[in-house]
Amino acid sequence: MNQTASAAPPSDTKPRPAAAAGPVKPKHKGSAQLFENPMLERLTHTHIAAPLSIFFAVAAVSLYYSLSRGLLTGLAAFGLFLAGWFLFTLVEYLMHRYVYHIKADTPGKAKFQYTMHGVHHEYPKDKTRLAMPPILTVFVASLLFFIFYFTFGNAGFGLLAGFVFGYALYLFVHYAIHVYSPPKNFLKVWWHHHAQHHYRQDEIAFGVSTTLWDHIVGTMPDKKS
Repeated sequence: MNQTASAAPPSDTKPRPAAAAGPVKPKHKGSAQLFENPMLERLTHTHIAAPLSIFFAVAAVSLYYSLSRGLLTGLAAFGLFLAGWFLFTLVEYLMHRYVYHIKADTPGKAKFQYTMHGVHHEYPKDKTRLAMPPILTVFVASLLFFIFYFTFGNAGFGLLAGFVFGYALYLFVHYAIHVYSPPKNFLKVWWHHHAQHHYRQDEIAFGVSTTLWDHIVGTMPDKKS
């Protein structure tokens, strides 16, 4: 997804033609220009702390409100939190596989795919485009609240907390994978898994915060890769 920031890095390309979206060679320096309008372009960059703070705050407030008002018991809140987190891992996988990697067989789809995700594959080290802009983060968090609350009632508070916590964790893991060197411990598996997706074959390894659904669905990288 794309992002907003106080200081966007200088772009080194013109807006990518819609029809040109598709498999691209990763560039480890620079940043693509997505919009001619400087205001819109600025709004596609952000510091990772902004969306992380918003999602963690939403999770904390949702749990605090439901518990302090007696809308949920502690045990129910905990169970719903885990259920919401688990639900997010599935949504993460499905969105990455079927939305971000939608087949760009028309100019419109190509433009959508590149703007939403293709730009990240072309510039995987552009750390200002590793999360959505704060204004979009607030919109998504609000939309999720209404979906969960009006679908599940008070239980929605617990589900929402777990879901947005999972979202924040995904953003943090994704940012760390692209910005920092792989650690020399068991956490290295995340770096290696995501690298397969970026540098080997983008039709595998769709999970970022977890490899669970890649195992279940069968999109794990070949162990020999």
